[in-house]
Amino acid sequence: MTALLQTTDVVRQFGGKRPWFGAARPGVRAVDGVTLAVPRGRTLGIVGESGCGKSTLARMMVGLLAPTSGDIAIEGRSVAEFAKRDRKALRRKVQMVFQDPFGSLNPRKTVRQILETPLAALHAMPAAARRARVAELMGLVSLRREFAERYPHEFSGGQCQRIGIARALAAEPELIVLDEPVSALDVSVQAQVLMLLAELQRRLNLTYVFISHDLAVVETISDEVAVMYRGKVVERGPRGEIFAAPQHEYTRLLMASVPGAGGSQPHEEGRAGKCGR
Repeated sequence: MTALLQTTDVVRQFGGKRPWFGAARPGVRAVDGVTLAVPRGRTLGIVGESGCGKSTLARMMVGLLAPTSGDIAIEGRSVAEFAKRDRKALRRKVQMVFQDPFGSLNPRKTVRQILETPLAALHAMPAAARRARVAELMGLVSLRREFAERYPHEFSGGQCQRIGIARALAAEPELIVLDEPVSALDVSVQAQVLMLLAELQRRLNLTYVFISHDLAVVETISDEVAVMYRGKVVERGPRGEIFAAPQHEYTRLLMASVPGAGGSQPHEEGRAGKCGR
């Protein structure tokens, strides 16, 4: 299966520069030699405790951070090259959905303005076409079309995350990197958003990198799982194998720390597309 995203020995170091006086201070390797491949149309779940480097890796995947060394490529083209030469092309290839559904949306803009921005900037879409596309995007994430005239503060957390997903879809990307996208939501709303993501992947042939510290969520949505610890991938494999028979000691400790891990799934409550406040 062809890899859409490939990371090769990626390192991201912070600090380590020599100060004006005294000895040089050692840097911190937030990501330390990570090599991964994500096949087209599949979901790679990256799991680990806070501070393990998974969010730093996510930001490098979308070009928000540059690797200290190593390379990240989409369809064989370096993300760093994209970011330097054609950032718009990169944004049309890969988008990100952030953890905080409220903080990631501009509170001074209506949903329509939020969704029309990438349509105009990345696709040079005229006004009439943008209006029709916004209606289509609202339908894709199971929100009523008239909600496009509202502001983010008028929505629940689950609805705001749907708007964030719609904004990512507006770019028509092949790859979406989701950084803890349901961690701020109630368990029942988490299930609805995960169901939505799965349906969108089937309909649009999307490829996901799904970052989370929640093992049950990763087990629900992922095809393959990579476990990160102190900046390194310590174990990777198909979801079923990782959860049924973890090989690395850290993976076993991670699972042992979570009641019901290795088979539990978020409880589904309500119908996908209806998020209560």
